[in-house]
Amino acid sequence: MLRRLTFALCLALTPLALHAQEAEPDPALLVADTVVVTPDERLIAEGNVEALYDGTRIWARRITYVSETDSLIIEGPIRIDDGESVVILADAAELDSDLENGLLGGARMVLDQQLQLAAVQLARVEGRYTQLSKVTVTSCQICGPKGVPLWSIRARRAIHDEEAQQLYFDGATFRVLDVPVMYIPRLRLPDPTLERARGFLFPSIRTTTELGSGIKLPYFIPLGDHADLTVTPYLSQETRTLELRYRQAFVNGDIELNGALTRDTVLPDETRAYLFGEGVFDLGNRYDLSFNFEVTSDESYLSEYDYSGKDRLDSEVSLSRTTRNTNLLAELVHYNTLRDNELNSTQPTIIPDLRYERRYQMTNGLGGELRLGLLGHSHIRYSESDVRGRDVSRAGAGATWLNQWTFGTGLQMAAQAGLALDQFSTGDDTTVTDVDNSVTPSAALTFRYPFLRSAGGGARQLLEPVAQIGWVGGRDADVANDESTRQELDEGNLLSLSRFPAEDRRERGLASVLGLRFLHKAASGWEAGLAVGRVYRSTRNDDFTATSGLDNAASDWLFATHFRNTDGLYIQSRTLWDEQGEVSKSAARGAWSNDRIDLGASFILLPADTDEDRDEKVAEWTFDGSYRFNRHWTVSGDAQYDIADNRAVEAGLGLAYRNECIEAAFTADRTFADSSNLDPFTTYGLTVTLKGFSTGGDAGSYSRTCKQ
Repeated sequence: MLRRLTFALCLALTPLALHAQEAEPDPALLVADTVVVTPDERLIAEGNVEALYDGTRIWARRITYVSETDSLIIEGPIRIDDGESVVILADAAELDSDLENGLLGGARMVLDQQLQLAAVQLARVEGRYTQLSKVTVTSCQICGPKGVPLWSIRARRAIHDEEAQQLYFDGATFRVLDVPVMYIPRLRLPDPTLERARGFLFPSIRTTTELGSGIKLPYFIPLGDHADLTVTPYLSQETRTLELRYRQAFVNGDIELNGALTRDTVLPDETRAYLFGEGVFDLGNRYDLSFNFEVTSDESYLSEYDYSGKDRLDSEVSLSRTTRNTNLLAELVHYNTLRDNELNSTQPTIIPDLRYERRYQMTNGLGGELRLGLLGHSHIRYSESDVRGRDVSRAGAGATWLNQWTFGTGLQMAAQAGLALDQFSTGDDTTVTDVDNSVTPSAALTFRYPFLRSAGGGARQLLEPVAQIGWVGGRDADVANDESTRQELDEGNLLSLSRFPAEDRRERGLASVLGLRFLHKAASGWEAGLAVGRVYRSTRNDDFTATSGLDNAASDWLFATHFRNTDGLYIQSRTLWDEQGEVSKSAARGAWSNDRIDLGASFILLPADTDEDRDEKVAEWTFDGSYRFNRHWTVSGDAQYDIADNRAVEAGLGLAYRNECIEAAFTADRTFADSSNLDPFTTYGLTVTLKGFSTGGDAGSYSRTCKQ
């Protein structure tokens, strides 16, 4: 042991003893059970030999340094680790002293702990190239001396270029379970350490009832260090499609474009296309610029090719800035409807919007906080016909003061007072005033009295009654209701002075709110909550829809519940009940998630309401989930069922297999929708990805293990 430590110390202070007179970039370190220097100037290290030179570490049974040829003769078993991503195992080797050139016999190279390359002989050239003869390549676990990998590539010769991070094969055969299925004379693949490699990505197969069976073969093209382009031909009996994706990262932002060009038998005389783009940029001083655009050639293209399920496309550009005391949002939005019952000419299509708010902490006798706001908005239709082509613009300013107090008894009181000024300008609508305005003063007091207690076993409970009295004055301007056509009472706006979604309508008069919140949290971690509330107003507002829960002077009862436990179960529901006990609206969501199961279900009930363009009742169940049978197999599914129409809307099923060397997924989706621009169709998909290459990624957590 003393001899090993003494020799290691000497080599750490100087280069290899026989070359001490030469300047080396890094000293060599050698540790062995015995070290001998022979009369013919050979240094022999034997027994548990470990050598370190310039970041490369070698383990071997015996290393002999030959000064005459300046080379190393290494006897195995040998392990060479470059300290980064390459590990070489061999039986015997002869290398130069710089470890950059030489031969290794019975060698196996492992790249990034993923890809294995076994060869009869391995040659190192210039410290950059590794040439392997009669090589077998795989990333699959091989069990036992007679084990067969799930997939492998056998080649007459392979070259690994460490600098370019590429693998080149001559005379390659792709094998599945050691059965040859494809011969490739020359093949180039990226090694697993390369993040962005030019070349083909793994193909996918897609089959639909309208487009038949086809294949997608993506080709990835890096454009420098900060941009790339993916070109994907999609070919089937019914379509010739070219899909494109472009991405670029900048110092202060990034953009992404996705699009496609198609000639198919669905619309044989037309060129179909779509283009989606998005980007975000940091302009400095907390200003953010973002944009997105969405265009398509026809209404059904996105759905038929599974590019998007949207039936209204929006394109917008926005500028925003948020600080501790200010908030600014300026945006311009353009809508394009794909619905067969809507026309773009009579829908609000161009919508500029501007909002600015600033808050001040009051230091005078009033205390509290003062918020000042400015807003501007327009929605413009292409049509110039009376009423159907109506254009509306509005500008507003407002000030709100807020403060809150907590008294010694535990009672909490919050106060607010505000004043809002709005002016409206309407064009192409002779049924309303061209220019009108409104002045809206408001005030409110809100009281809360929380009761806290500790229950048995360490549980905690909260019971909090809430009461509010508020007043809103003024009158609504003579303007059509374009922006507040959808209203709904929920937990978020229960204590709002106006529950209309926009400023073109406001609740006015005297109103009060009564509510109660209960929360139980057990010591074991599960919790449950209930919130109940109702609004009482002095007058009824005809602008509220029948199913909003707000159409009468006394609103419907709002019930909101939730439950969560430590096993991953979560349930949430919200229901509006009128005085006759009928449900105005109801929605619920449940989910259960753990290491193997991920399940979810949603329910929605919307009674018929012509004011919300809903002539029939909507009642739907939606299910989604996945189950992981074991480390490798996962099944997933989703479904949407219309209870009111007693029919399925959508259904999907997926089966995936994943291990350390392959990922395969099969999907089947059925859309039952039927309209003038979309027929029911079924889509099947199959993707297979080989792990261990740059394009495949790592699946180490799914690795198989060999039975002992």
